[in-house]
Amino acid sequence: MRYPLADNRPLTIHLPAQLFAEMVTHCRRKLQGDYLPGEGQAPKAFGLVGGAIEQDVVRVGAIIPLAKNVRDLGEKKALMDRAMDHYAIASETPLAQRGWVADPGELDRALQVLRAQGLRLIGNYHMHRVAWAHDQQRDTPTELDTVLGQESRLLMFIIAMVNPNTPVIRAFFEGRQALELPIQIG
Repeated sequence: MRYPLADNRPLTIHLPAQLFAEMVTHCRRKLQGDYLPGEGQAPKAFGLVGGAIEQDVVRVGAIIPLAKNVRDLGEKKALMDRAMDHYAIASETPLAQRGWVADPGELDRALQVLRAQGLRLIGNYHMHRVAWAHDQQRDTPTELDTVLGQESRLLMFIIAMVNPNTPVIRAFFEGRQALELPIQIG
């Protein structure tokens, strides 16, 4: 993933409207407490984004919602707890319940699906749902997002669901606010 291009223009993301709608549907379903069998029982939506890079355009070709959050298993819990203690901002969700770690088996299956479609993993998406006094829209990465995204070489798509009727999506290279990529939905 290149960012920025040689002429200092960022890559532009082309996100098909159908895939954006699938992301929003995933977020709304989780917000409403409509959980699928085997899916985490929390109002959090997280998934993977597959695509291809063609010259200066990132073409999103697939999204894969993730069901399992292994944040509380083994050493992952201690690592995530430390990250929360150092970088997270207090919110209505307790720190011990925040954060997402993809299940390795689920990740492997998702990568197989992307390869079969001739796509590569280009990023992930997650939603922000609670407005903060200093960030009413919640459409940008938090310091925690940036720490978790560093050196990933992936795009972080944030879907602001503070108002579920008017979702906002933005994308940032490695979760860095200064490295936002424009998104064209259509």
